Amino acid sequence: MALKITVIGTGYLGATHAAAMAELGFEVLGLDVVPEKIEMLSAGRVPMYEPGLEDLLARHVAGIEGSSGRLRFTTSWEEIGEFGDVHFVCVNTPQKHGEYACDMSYVDRAFASLAPQLKRPALVVGKSTVPVGSAARLATLLTDLAPVGADAELAWNPEFLREGFAVQDTLHPDRIVVGVESERAEKLLREVYATPVGEGSPFVVTDFPTAELVKTSANSFLATKISFINAMAEVCEAADGDVAKLAEAIGYDERIGSKFLRAGIGFGGGCLPKDIRAFMARAGELGADQALTFLREVDSINMRRRGHMVELAREAVGGGSFLGKRVAVLGATFKPDSDDVRDSPALNVAGQIHLQGGQVTVYDPKGMDNARRLFPTLGYADTALDTVRGADVVLHLTEWREFRELDPAALGQVTSSRIVLDGRNALDAVKWREAGWTYRAMGRPRA
Repeated sequence: MALKITVIGTGYLGATHAAAMAELGFEVLGLDVVPEKIEMLSAGRVPMYEPGLEDLLARHVAGIEGSSGRLRFTTSWEEIGEFGDVHFVCVNTPQKHGEYACDMSYVDRAFASLAPQLKRPALVVGKSTVPVGSAARLATLLTDLAPVGADAELAWNPEFLREGFAVQDTLHPDRIVVGVESERAEKLLREVYATPVGEGSPFVVTDFPTAELVKTSANSFLATKISFINAMAEVCEAADGDVAKLAEAIGYDERIGSKFLRAGIGFGGGCLPKDIRAFMARAGELGADQALTFLREVDSINMRRRGHMVELAREAVGGGSFLGKRVAVLGATFKPDSDDVRDSPALNVAGQIHLQGGQVTVYDPKGMDNARRLFPTLGYADTALDTVRGADVVLHLTEWREFRELDPAALGQVTSSRIVLDGRNALDAVKWREAGWTYRAMGRPRA
């Protein structure tokens, strides 16, 4: 009999995973405790922007004309327990307020609500990013609370989604990692992922602690690589070097690689910042805090880049106060092809300049609504052209393709000053300078 799959938590991760499981041919039931979210998903709409996800939902959500009908959504824990053979837990694990540590309350509540509904053998699969040691504790909780007892097994299967590529990363993952304690759990997960494994995705089987550590280790490495090139940008500025050429040169070394070596205003979003901080906090609890002290500097370099962009903007408008100066900000999301503004460097810079008296106008292709909710006091425009109108300086802070394709000559006709600060080292410096702009980027020569 074909496996039936449930997905608990239908945010960014859960909605993508549910749709992908239906695409792989499974009957899927998704649960969320927010009725409005369930109504939206049941209509084939998603509460966030992710390329391809809404189309994928429309192909499978029951009740939509032409869909497979394999995907439904509910708010009932009882229905979830009766339906599923494999339950994926995809709830959020944000940073605790005022602490570095991870907030496990959403995960704990999900397990406490699910376990009493498990009245027949089932596999519960954690996908949330959690502190190492969580899985062992949750496995005991499952056994204690589930009517079926030890037949309610746990596995840990970390997610590696990149915002903007989440559908591709779920259907065609570059690796599948499963932490299991039984052959049965491994067999079930091999059945779930048979299609991508058959296409060549590596299937890595390990224990609970290692599976939990994989995601935080990967994010810590990526964060370190980004902060490394940003530290080199600081040195290049002091030495009058060019960090873009430096990155190109070292990127040819296959041991280093060229990815994540673009200097700029640093990383943000809902994963890297909170994950490396939670990793440090957990290492301290385990008595291994010295092993991760370097991540404090990684975090510090990253945050310093935002302040540096603010200072570059201050210098560009005369070096004194921002009062009475108009600052155009291109970008609000933490990365392109997303509407996610969580811990966005772009919005952080815009907010700092606004607090210091600048008249800031922001435009983003997809993140405007979320930006307005988070920073309602900033100014917003409907187009890039309207954003830069009358601006004393233009800041390019999210590397959307739309911004790379802008006509600098046309923009220059409506600005007060043709000064652009490229916070992502992504614009064509030659093209902008030929159009009469003063172009500056972090870690690169002024001309």
